[in-house]
Amino acid sequence: MKILFVCLGNICRSSAAEEVMRQKLAQRGLADRIEVDSAGLIDYHEGELSDYRMRRHANARGYNLTHRSRPIHRTDYQSFDLIIGMDDNNIRGLQRGATNESERQKIHKITEYFIQYQSNSVPDPYYGGESDFENVLDLLEDACEGLIKSLRL
Repeated sequence: MKILFVCLGNICRSSAAEEVMRQKLAQRGLADRIEVDSAGLIDYHEGELSDYRMRRHANARGYNLTHRSRPIHRTDYQSFDLIIGMDDNNIRGLQRGATNESERQKIHKITEYFIQYQSNSVPDPYYGGESDFENVLDLLEDACEGLIKSLRL
């Protein structure tokens, strides 16, 4: 099983989701069964580490964000089993990149996996304050728990 998390620039939400998911899988002994990666819809930040604020907040929770931003590639649609966007704009961008129904069926919005929260997106914290980064991590932790449960491994 291969899961790709996607946001706009791959420097906040999707890179954090990748690491949150990776750690939750490792805690359950599932890291060898599920591959996790992340990407952005744009290449503006290609090669950069996650935003320093996201890294700082994630680090305080024990997550070490080492991913370097990359744009989504055409081949990702074939090689990943699930492609998970953070908001409606991400989903629209992902759907535009899909070339057939099989690829479109792999695309899901992360909110489908919330257990405790009810929100229509994981909002981009880039232009927000400290509490926005904390909120993103809260939402991602919840969604990753729900995603693991949905996989029925």
